[in-house]
This record gives sequence, C-alpha cells and structure tokens, in this order.
Amino acid sequence: MKPLFALVDCNNFYASCERLFDPSLKNKPIIVLSNNDGCVVARSQEAKALGIKMAVPAFQVADLVKKHNIKVYSSNYALYGDISSRVMATLETMAPELEVYSIDEAFLNLSGLQLKSSFEIYGRQIRQRIQKHIGVPVCVGIAPTKTLAKLANYAAKKYPATGGVVDLTDPERQKRLLELTPIDEVWGVGRKSAEKLKRLGIEKVLQLA
Repeated sequence: MKPLFALVDCNNFYASCERLFDPSLKNKPIIVLSNNDGCVVARSQEAKALGIKMAVPAFQVADLVKKHNIKVYSSNYALYGDISSRVMATLETMAPELEVYSIDEAFLNLSGLQLKSSFEIYGRQIRQRIQKHIGVPVCVGIAPTKTLAKLANYAAKKYPATGGVVDLTDPERQKRLLELTPIDEVWGVGRKSAEKLKRLGIEKVLQLA
C-alpha cells in the first residue's frame, strides 16, 4: 500500500473566523493582534496585499491601518478554537485517519483509500464541504509524503489557477513544482538553514532533493 497524504490548511484562519460573524468584512482588509494587542498574528489576503507583515508590532502599521481603513481585532482564541473543532470534525468524516497538526491545519492519511473519482476532485469536495458546513476557506495539498503535501498546499495557496487544490501524485508534476519552489518553503527548513543552503548554491527545492 503506497502512502498518500492530504494537508488541509485554513486560509488566513483568524481573519476568516472574524468574517464568519460579520459578513460585511468580505473583501475588506483585516488584521488580528496578539493577546496584548502588541503584534499582528493574522492577516486577510487584502491586508497582505497592502504590505502588512506577520509579527510586525501594531504601532508600526498604525498609519497603514488608518489610511486603508483596515479592520483590527484582538485575538479571540475561544472563537478560533471552536471553529477549528468544527473543521476537524468535518475532516474526520472524509478520511480514514486524521492528524491535527495545528489549530488551522491537519493531515489526512489517504493511504489505501479507494475513490471513484480523482484525488483532485476529492480535494475539491473537501473544500466545498468545509465551505458549506463551516464557511471557512481552505486549501488542499495531496502527495505521497507529508513534506510534499506541505509543498502542494503552498502551491494551492500561491497559484490561483489551481482553484485551491494541488495533487502531486504524478512524479512529473512533483518535479515541475520543485523546480519552481524556493528552498525556504520546505517544511523544516528555517531561515538560517535556507541561508546556508543558498550559500552552497541550492536555491530551489529540486536542487535539495
């Protein structure tokens, strides 16, 4: 039995949770701050596009917030935990085995799963069910290893043409993505490791592989 995994990751999770309870926030920039309102811990796609960086101190983006009327929220971990539980409960119904990796992402073990359709269609069914039952957008990466599933999910988020689902079961598609992807995006390769690899001339994931 060949191993196969899907990584399901909620998009901009804290910001998406806030939108669930205020539909008027749709398409508007949102940031969520840490417990003491000190730093940015989540950003909607619109806020990212305005140049808001992760973990930046709130006071450093005060001018941007005012200029673009960015909606600012304090972290509500009770809310986020409740929405996360609903997402994970839904995912449990769609795969033989679930491994919760963080509050907004989980691995599904698909090894041996027999489908009537393709795994890409299966990934779209996951997205549709989570959207319908909970209202949170997710992306899905499918691959033979967890590390590749992480990269597939990265591609699903980065490239809109994928429709939020990338299936890397095809070795040729794996190779094409690894040729394009910066070494920094490999699961477990931190900033210092990436800098060391780049000094060795290793810029893309395929070179590391």
